[in-house]
Amino acid sequence: MGRKIERVGFGGAMGHRLAAVLERPPAEPRAWALFAHCFSCSKDLKAVAWISRVLVEHEIGVLRFDFTGLGESEGDFSDTNFSSNLDDVVAAADYLRRKHRAPRLLIGHSLGGAAVLAAADRIPEAAAVATIATPSDTTHLSDGLIRMAPEIEERGEAEIHLGGRSFCIRKQFIDDLRQQTLLRSVRELGRALLVLHSPVDEVVEVEHARRIFETAKYPKSFISLDGADHLLMKDRKDARYVADVLAAWSSRYLA
Repeated sequence: MGRKIERVGFGGAMGHRLAAVLERPPAEPRAWALFAHCFSCSKDLKAVAWISRVLVEHEIGVLRFDFTGLGESEGDFSDTNFSSNLDDVVAAADYLRRKHRAPRLLIGHSLGGAAVLAAADRIPEAAAVATIATPSDTTHLSDGLIRMAPEIEERGEAEIHLGGRSFCIRKQFIDDLRQQTLLRSVRELGRALLVLHSPVDEVVEVEHARRIFETAKYPKSFISLDGADHLLMKDRKDARYVADVLAAWSSRYLA
């Protein structure tokens, strides 16, 4: 028998139903992981699905979910912000705790990595955190959005286009990003940390990985994803490599 896949849902931070996929091996997983996707992406991004599939091969169950207003989750994306994303991460961990076991491993891709770093202190059972292509501060995103649509500051909102889709970004989203202190969360993480980043990432420069790694306390590790793109979509082998490294690295923390 292969892995078991179940589509589930649970209440998110803003009261909407969040859509998720639960993947696990045929037998009881030795631990559960929670996977937070990148900004404006979804749980069904190919790289997220690939990584989850390989983790299940290593007997790690995975819950990957859509943030409020994205993918198959309910809600209006324009009403969300980084703070509500953190609450969604905690809600996902609560779901795992109720239905199975609380996650021992938190994984986040890009802004999802920032979210699990900031939310980790609210998930006491989490022993390890892994970030993939993650910015060291949320102003990296707010500054980029303002460059794309400066009218957000004047009109209070604007439409931006990402990955062939349109999103309404409101000033409250920008203001919330500017108020975050991500490196303080990194400094106070209190968990094992794995930082994975490509030195040729054109979306989030590798300098961000250096700042996260240098700020974090031990135990911490850094893996260079040589030649990989930001979304890990150029070569499926990159996602496989990330998953194999995640499984090997986290094994000492998942007892």
